[in-house]
Amino acid sequence: MKTLKKGDKVPQFTSKDQDGNEIKLSDYDGKKLIVFFYPRANTPGCTAEACNLRDNYSALQEQGYSLLGVSEDSQKKQANFRDKYDFPFPLLADEDHAVIDAFGVWGPKKFMGREYDGIHRMTFIVDEIGVVVNVIDKVNTKDHAAQIL
Repeated sequence: MKTLKKGDKVPQFTSKDQDGNEIKLSDYDGKKLIVFFYPRANTPGCTAEACNLRDNYSALQEQGYSLLGVSEDSQKKQANFRDKYDFPFPLLADEDHAVIDAFGVWGPKKFMGREYDGIHRMTFIVDEIGVVVNVIDKVNTKDHAAQIL
């Protein structure tokens, strides 16, 4: 797993959001961007994290941030997740791993003694020119916005 680090330039990517709209990194040129990766839509930790970001969305916007949530869930699952919790930011359905691989968040994990490959819950803060300025790899799902701000 070769994860992007502070100071790395984010490779260009293209993916689809929950509604099938094409989203590219270049759409965010000149903007500060928060890209948060989560393992599965509608699971307790992922829901807590995304809802915390939703609840603090205006504070994040006041700081000039745009948000993108990313998992390998299908567009349908991402749309259901967004609609159920009324998220004001796009959720990428990165089924082909274009974004997951660009950021390097796919790798070995352990859960209840079982090893498998999956998405690591991580958040990347990207500046206006596409450079990573911060990586949060120990995400506090219930208070994630505070970690960012």
